[in-house]
Amino acid sequence: MSDAPKKSDLRVRTISAVVMLAVTGFAIWLGGAVWTAFVCAIAVGVLWEWVKLTRAGTPNPAERGFWNFAGMFYVGTCAAMLLFLRNPAFTLAPLLTVVCGVIAVDVGAYFAGRTFGGPKIAPAISPSKTWAGLFGAIAAATLVLFGAAMLWRSGAISLTQAGRAVEEVSCFGMQPCWYLGARVVPLFATCLMTGILFAICAQGGDFFESWLKRRAGVKDSGSLIPGHGGFFDRVDGLLAVLFVLGLMILFQPGS
Repeated sequence: MSDAPKKSDLRVRTISAVVMLAVTGFAIWLGGAVWTAFVCAIAVGVLWEWVKLTRAGTPNPAERGFWNFAGMFYVGTCAAMLLFLRNPAFTLAPLLTVVCGVIAVDVGAYFAGRTFGGPKIAPAISPSKTWAGLFGAIAAATLVLFGAAMLWRSGAISLTQAGRAVEEVSCFGMQPCWYLGARVVPLFATCLMTGILFAICAQGGDFFESWLKRRAGVKDSGSLIPGHGGFFDRVDGLLAVLFVLGLMILFQPGS
C-alpha cells in the first residue's frame, strides 16, 4: 500500500474510498454475472499494472516472461477464490469475513503504527510499516474473525443459502471448520492464529507490491483511482490472503 496520505489528499482519498466501497458492495450484493464481471475487470486491471511494473523493473525478456506467467497465476488464483467465496450456494458470510478481515488488518496496522510508532519492519522496502502496526493488524483481524465465528456458531448467520447446519459445509473448502465445536478459549486461540496468518499475508502482500514498485522506480502501480493510485495498490494485501487460502484449499489433506 502507499504511504500515509497528505492532508491535502485526504478529501480526494475519502471520496474515492466511499465510491470504491459502494461499487464493490453493490457487486457483492448482486452476485452472479455482475460479481463475475466485476472480479474479472479488477483482475485485468491488476494484471495490466503487474505487467507494467515488471516490464519497468526487469530488462531481461526471459525474466519478463516468467514474471508475466507468475502474475497470471497469482492474480488468476485470487480471482478464482473471490468467485468461489461468492458461490450461489453460500451466503455472503465467507466472502465478507475474508474482506473484512483484510480491512481490519489495514485499519489496525494504520492506527497502531500511528499511535505507537517504533522500529520499522523493512524500511528499505516500505518505510511506513512498523512492528507496532503488525501487532495492531493481528489484534484487529483476530477480533473480526472471532466475532464472525461467534455469530456463525450461535446460528445468527449461516454459511449456506439453504440454511443447512454449518457442520455440513466446509469453511473455505477445509474440513473441519475451524470454528465448530470449540469452547470460547480454544475458539479465540484459533482465531488468533488465523488473525496472525491474515496479518502476515496481507502485510506480506503490501511489501511484495512495494518491492515491485521500487524495482520499477514508481510510487504507485497506476493512476486510475484518484488519491489511491492503481488497482494493485488497493488490493495487494487482499490478493496475498486469497492466494494463500487458495493454496490451502488446493493442497488440503485428502484433496
